[in-house]
Amino acid sequence: MDAKTLLLTRQSTPRLTAPAPDAAQLQFILDAGIRVPDHCGLSPWEFVIAQGEGLDKLGDVLSQAALAKGAEEGFVEKAKKMPHRAPMVITVVAKVQEHPKVPVLEQHLAAGCATMAMQQAAFALGLGAVWRTGDFAFDANVNQGLGLAQDDQVVGFLYIGTPALNANIKPQKSGSDFVRYL
Repeated sequence: MDAKTLLLTRQSTPRLTAPAPDAAQLQFILDAGIRVPDHCGLSPWEFVIAQGEGLDKLGDVLSQAALAKGAEEGFVEKAKKMPHRAPMVITVVAKVQEHPKVPVLEQHLAAGCATMAMQQAAFALGLGAVWRTGDFAFDANVNQGLGLAQDDQVVGFLYIGTPALNANIKPQKSGSDFVRYL
């Protein structure tokens, strides 16, 4: 797929199945993620990969976080199964560093750009992916369960796998509809 087509037909793929990316595909996805704009070269991100038993571990982290928040038993069980919606989940974390020229927001945005680049790389390889957030991305119990520092911020859970079905392409909008000139 050429770059223009990729950029104009990007579509989240929520229905994913095995196989997950192989080692070479994963390396390409990760390498794409770290090529994003990164003011002062801070590399303010970490990629926590879950597949196989790692999906069970991530499910345990999510279910324990739900339990700690007092969620009903049904939701706790649902949380435990969430990572199994794909054969691989990459939790993208903004690893914020004190820097006089690079505010926290820029570092969060860089980690977000890394997530988008990894999603695009997956699509370029013919894989499917969906970037999810939700309450778990902002839960201190999830951070603790993943071994993150207090100032770390989960920017998303990137679910990656083989598309179970072809997603309908959203209707094309014109970028011009969102423009204002000064």
